[in-house]
Amino acid sequence: MTINASMVKELRDRSGAGMMECKKALVETDGDVEKAIEHLRKTGAAKAAKKAGRIAAEGKIIIVSDKTVTVMAEINSETDFVAKDSNFLAFCKLVARTIIEQRPTSSESIGACSCDDGSTINDKRLELISVVGENISIRRFVVEPKIEPIVVDTYLHGDRIGVLVGVEGGDEELSRGLAMHIAASSPVCVGDDQIPSSVLESERAIFLAQATETGKPQNIIEKMVEGKIRKYKAEITLTGQPYVRNPDQTVGELLISKSAHVTKFTRYELGEGIEKKEENFAEEVMAQAKAAGES
Repeated sequence: MTINASMVKELRDRSGAGMMECKKALVETDGDVEKAIEHLRKTGAAKAAKKAGRIAAEGKIIIVSDKTVTVMAEINSETDFVAKDSNFLAFCKLVARTIIEQRPTSSESIGACSCDDGSTINDKRLELISVVGENISIRRFVVEPKIEPIVVDTYLHGDRIGVLVGVEGGDEELSRGLAMHIAASSPVCVGDDQIPSSVLESERAIFLAQATETGKPQNIIEKMVEGKIRKYKAEITLTGQPYVRNPDQTVGELLISKSAHVTKFTRYELGEGIEKKEENFAEEVMAQAKAAGES
């Protein structure tokens, strides 16, 4: 059967795959567009399996709200080039909308969520991998319900840092300022009571070993350790940090002055905790040039 340009265009419009991929799929299926779409999905799954082990640490943090909830999600690609691709951006919006509508409980379970055309989110992910040629993953997401009197405010720093913060009391200027502060200062928790005791014990042991090396009396060593613990708590807690808009005032002092308190917050930074492959392009080019010279 002759495969004409209009058939390729139709398949490309419906699948999002590349022109040559579409033509090859139509040849394989004797021009049957529906079978060609199925063929592309199967080959996309095969390609995805090969790419599954590749590190995806770029991508996008996306925040979407409706009347009842606010959702923040991290969706990863291998390069920032693909993170700007229209197909990738459309997938991010689809994922966020699906989380709001179907409320999956984990990044694994969202793959089974259904789409309007009868496919699943994982089907869409595999199709996207086939189109962009990179591993794509839905890494994590958080859903915050809107329950009065708590205000859930948000902040996005580009596509790379996202914050959700719940504030009771205060005003919009306060909640937005707190969201920006969390993005900039990266606190671990709201207050001292949320610091795990195991973390404090570990830090105390380190500080004690450092202070002991000074050779000072035990009572002085204990005061040194307690001083370092206080400083450590202030550095990692939201309420203990100097407020970015007024460093002479801590966030805790600001909240007291506004008769407000932070119920919880979530901060995502794109790719944090993912071990990235370090590329040395100069060495790579030199190695390729040397190999070419020896051949």
